[in-house]
Amino acid sequence: MIELKAMMKSIFILVTCLLSIMGQTQTKPNILWVTIEDTSPQFIGCYGNQDASTPVIDKLAAEGIRFTNAFSTGTVCSPSRSAIITGVPTYKMGTGHHRSNYPIPDFIHGFPYYLKQQGYYTSNNVKTDYNIANEKDFINDAWNESSNKASWRGRAENQPFFSVFNFAESHQSRTMSMSYDWYLKNVWNHLPESDRISDDAFEMPPFYNDTPEMRKQFARVYNSIKLTDNRIGELLEKLEKDGLRDNTIIFFYADHGEGMPRGKTNGINLGYRVPFIVWFPEKWKHLSPWGKAGSVSDELVNFEDLAPTMISLVEGKVPNYLNGSILMGAERSKEKNYLLLSSDRADNGTDLVRTITDGRFVYSRNYMPFMPEMRYIRYIEIADITKHMRLDYKNNQLNELQERVFKTRPAEVLYDIDNDLWETKNLVNNPQYKTILEEMRNELDIRLKKARDVHFLPEYEIGMISKKETPYQYRLDDEKYSFDDIYSAASLSGKTGKEAAKEQVKLLRSNNKIERYWGVVGLMSQNKSLIKCHKKYLVKALKDNYCPVVITAASILYNHFNDASSLMILKEFCQSDNMDLALMAINYTLYFEQKEAFIETVKTVYSLPNRNYNVKAACQDFLGIIGEIENSSDTEN
Repeated sequence: MIELKAMMKSIFILVTCLLSIMGQTQTKPNILWVTIEDTSPQFIGCYGNQDASTPVIDKLAAEGIRFTNAFSTGTVCSPSRSAIITGVPTYKMGTGHHRSNYPIPDFIHGFPYYLKQQGYYTSNNVKTDYNIANEKDFINDAWNESSNKASWRGRAENQPFFSVFNFAESHQSRTMSMSYDWYLKNVWNHLPESDRISDDAFEMPPFYNDTPEMRKQFARVYNSIKLTDNRIGELLEKLEKDGLRDNTIIFFYADHGEGMPRGKTNGINLGYRVPFIVWFPEKWKHLSPWGKAGSVSDELVNFEDLAPTMISLVEGKVPNYLNGSILMGAERSKEKNYLLLSSDRADNGTDLVRTITDGRFVYSRNYMPFMPEMRYIRYIEIADITKHMRLDYKNNQLNELQERVFKTRPAEVLYDIDNDLWETKNLVNNPQYKTILEEMRNELDIRLKKARDVHFLPEYEIGMISKKETPYQYRLDDEKYSFDDIYSAASLSGKTGKEAAKEQVKLLRSNNKIERYWGVVGLMSQNKSLIKCHKKYLVKALKDNYCPVVITAASILYNHFNDASSLMILKEFCQSDNMDLALMAINYTLYFEQKEAFIETVKTVYSLPNRNYNVKAACQDFLGIIGEIENSSDTEN
């Protein structure tokens, strides 16, 4: 009897302990984000590249869900990261221009803020680059810790975590921009000899000249991604050693496309499409709507979807301003048919591209087609691979496809990615694809009008607006921002010929300064004979009361006619204390055939201490073109 009582007491104690342990057991999943930089999926093994060595990423895909149609919202770091952290696309917030740092509404939080409300410990290691004003307060609001030491290890016992680890080993600095010696020190020497990929061990993209010099440079892409894969393996080992793998959902993706000439910063598939993998432990596999481990999903995904998905995943309330899809769980959204993507200024390289994709077809509308794909961007120009490409172009060593990146772009491009991975065949004029082209044009119109894309304003205007209110809120006021009229004016840009020129000149008489701006931007693409027919209207535009109109008109008149008045106007604006106007003026001079008249002006601007990075970078590109300074990797961006 005494033995029975002792046994019952032991059982009671055991059950009590078990119940206590169960009560303390974490009931929500941990979430780990493994993010890498500047990487397109076609350079990863599990996406079909047999030349790549990425066993860690490949294993994640084999045990998880691999997505074939995942896209960044922008084509350079800070716009993409602003969309990731807020869940709001760049073209609504005005965050599309790289490191412009304009204000956003107070009600928009970094989405980890909502995870913290659900009891999560949030950590970020380490990159932010959110492209907004008051970033420090925004970061403190979102993260329990954001530093190069941040980790899940800072949480309380049994507290669920959301942790981000960003790996820079595949960043453009490694793959192309910094010097080859710098690459050897920071990538090559960190790889075991057996992991190193030689210059002849991969297929070259066809838009590159296949020479030993180019192969030496392009091998950097494969070795940088290999080092990234190794680093990811080390992180996952830590997760395993801490006994957390069985309760952690892992997301893996890149922040935008490949850090290579014609990739990053360009509004084509190679700039937008990213690798994206989700791995579920056994305990949380019921949350996956995509089938068993090892499945491949063609669902359309973009960065606008990440914030609402994370908030829903932790059982939080998704705020109304988030319009992206919830990808998994009980509140899963209906799959999308199309995505709207955007590419704007990158450093000193001005641009405006809007893209529609259904996954297979990628349609891009270039609103500044007079800028080539290889437009002048300092962080690209300092790269050895760019120097080789420009030298080969100068020496007529490139074929027609390879030369194309240095020439003006078509206003529209349509690529069939399933049959043209490297985007070499523009299908816009192919009658077989007429229906698809018209559908995508129409979809672009619908989505831009719904979004009221604020980047159809010149950046100068966004800067002025930001002194009084947020671009996000400004764009919603039709009296201030008559988007449909402005969009109609912008849609003439890139159209050539007599009828288009008449419409563009007609816009110069509009009462709306932004319509006048788009009228003169449209004339940038017309040939000299048509410009000559309408020269008097451009001369009149030199006296417009809106500076972007004056600068653009002056650039046309100087470029075609060496107009003396336009020369003086451009020199004055190059030295403007408004950095947006100065950048606009200097940027136009980069593409003039006759640059000599601007040399001393640009030298003066470059020597001034109070110019921002973009103006300095444009000056460096100008002086590099004419041989006044060396294109060298003296800074890392």
